[in-house]
Amino acid sequence: MTGFENLHQILHNLYAEMMPLCASMAGIAKGLAGLGALFYVATRLWQALSRAEPIDVYPLLRPFAIGICIMFFPTIVLGGLNSILSPLVQGTHSMLQTQTLDMNRWQQEKDKAEREAYTHAGKAWLVDNEAFDRKLDELGITDAPEMIGMYLEKALYDVKKTMREWFREVLEWFFHAAALCIDAIRTFFLVVLSILGPIAFAISVWDGFQSTLTQWITRYVSIYLWLPVSDLFSTILAKIQVLMMQHDVAQMSDPSFLPDSTSVVYIIFLITGIVGYFTIPSVSNWIIQAGGMGNYGRNINRMATSAGSALAGGAGAAAGNVTGRTVGN
Repeated sequence: MTGFENLHQILHNLYAEMMPLCASMAGIAKGLAGLGALFYVATRLWQALSRAEPIDVYPLLRPFAIGICIMFFPTIVLGGLNSILSPLVQGTHSMLQTQTLDMNRWQQEKDKAEREAYTHAGKAWLVDNEAFDRKLDELGITDAPEMIGMYLEKALYDVKKTMREWFREVLEWFFHAAALCIDAIRTFFLVVLSILGPIAFAISVWDGFQSTLTQWITRYVSIYLWLPVSDLFSTILAKIQVLMMQHDVAQMSDPSFLPDSTSVVYIIFLITGIVGYFTIPSVSNWIIQAGGMGNYGRNINRMATSAGSALAGGAGAAAGNVTGRTVGN
């Protein structure tokens, strides 16, 4: 799926290209933070003087520290957070690449074992056109009924294979589209948080809005973790596929075993993956609790449930269609 990989790279480049826009918000944030710092310091100084208490300088440094973060927001705040979280993204992505290579290797082993299983069962002509032609040449004209039976069985096998491949390609498309949808929403949220981040920092200087700073940081980190959580989820799915392929290859080592080509388990596996991708925001919120994400999480879970029900219904109809054709013939 090279096209989907290119789209993921485009989203990554989009985030990098939008980061300079933070500077345009820094000017507004400086004025807002400066006015808030004036009231913040003046209020505490007036309270200390009116009570004849010594002035505690340390709490007064808070607005100045936030002001420095606003002035150098792309470098100090975004650069610092991304530098801390980037190794986590790289680590999970390397795990995914390792499992993907392992999955491709076992897929080749499974295809080879499947061809050998059909060959040992005397059914090589079902999966190999050259073997089919050789089988017809061996039968000759005298075995016309058997030739007709071979054509019918070959046609039924091709129809089942075509339907299976078509439905699997549709599910794989939805599978990659779900991952792309999560990545696109993640990029959009990160861009908005990054551009308006200086404003959030400036508002946190004002009394009564101090929690804005911690809420912004927790939401940014939680949304940033969508990508490593997605890679971990994909790694788990790839590992499950590897285990399934290893089990199939082990079964096909038995000469009397003939593989079933319906791949219903693989279809169910893809549906599970599609639904699972939409639970990534909830899992990330378990790692870093970000307030205000509840409604979004509920909407995502509702959409995932609806999509899973529709896909499961389609998979059941397709599987029933294939079974009906098999029984009817």
